[in-house]
Amino acid sequence: MTTETRPSARDVLTHSRAAFDPALRTAVDSLPGSLRHIAGYHFGWWDADGTPADADHGKAIRPAMTLRAAAAVGGSALAAVPAAVAVELVHNFTLLHDDVMDRDHTRRHRPTAWTVFGVGQAILAGDALLTLAYEVLATDCSPAFRDAAKALSQAVLAVQDGQALDLSFESRTDVTLPECVRMAHLKTAALLGCATGLGALYGGASPDRVALLRTFGEKIGLAFQLVDDLLGIWGDPDVTGKPVHSDLVSRKKSLPVVAALGADNPTSTRLRELYFSPGALSPTDAAACADLVADAGGRAWCQSEISALFTTARTALRDGSTRERPIAELTALAELIVRRDH
Repeated sequence: MTTETRPSARDVLTHSRAAFDPALRTAVDSLPGSLRHIAGYHFGWWDADGTPADADHGKAIRPAMTLRAAAAVGGSALAAVPAAVAVELVHNFTLLHDDVMDRDHTRRHRPTAWTVFGVGQAILAGDALLTLAYEVLATDCSPAFRDAAKALSQAVLAVQDGQALDLSFESRTDVTLPECVRMAHLKTAALLGCATGLGALYGGASPDRVALLRTFGEKIGLAFQLVDDLLGIWGDPDVTGKPVHSDLVSRKKSLPVVAALGADNPTSTRLRELYFSPGALSPTDAAACADLVADAGGRAWCQSEISALFTTARTALRDGSTRERPIAELTALAELIVRRDH
């Protein structure tokens, strides 16, 4: 494939959204009115008072990867639309709940649903999206439904397990790097691996090829979390929507921080003393922590891991796929994930 015909991630996302968005809206429209209202606000389709809006809907990378994975194994992307919708519903279920647990006040540059409608209402809307995901799969009546429902359930349980671990880290000062990597795999990589695995399943792939496409998604998903953690420290607030050094101010046990704390060198010792000092971190202290994380090797470790994960993911994609164009499209999406400014 020449450079001139190589697909851009933006085009892939645009075309994928056009394919699955009508089905997503139809599914959400089937919810009871109060839950539909909150879900639609969360998706950016209307304001809190119901006025139609065109807010940031998110990139919708997961459903795009589901559709392109179906095509990559020689199947029809359109046949995988129910799986793509289910994945997007589950992803947004996790976001609604995460915002409550993390007490986040903004999502996609808008007030989070719980700050507008209340904690209980946001939790119920998230539960509704999770339930709706399985209904979408069941209504499609695909022969793949049983395996798809099982894979989706396993991914949801993994996400919940990862979130539970993440919450437990908040009160600990002894989190190890293997623990942190496992948490990230469960919380982030499992669902992205499910997205690409479901795509391959709905594309009619053999179990071996489904496993390879799932591995591709999992590796890119873990890289996604590594990039997010780097952006949580060094990202541009205008891009991330979060204050500078936000993860440090909240003393999050993110991957670069835990890697730096475990480096066992004088810099990591100074980082530990400052990071776990009593009281809130001032902007000056947070900036100093960012420098210490980098100097102790946390930033470089993450960047090295991202590169290794990308290489492994591309190998799995190539081994599990049969069509060149979807391979290029999935690669473009993977590059979008790992090559964000960090």
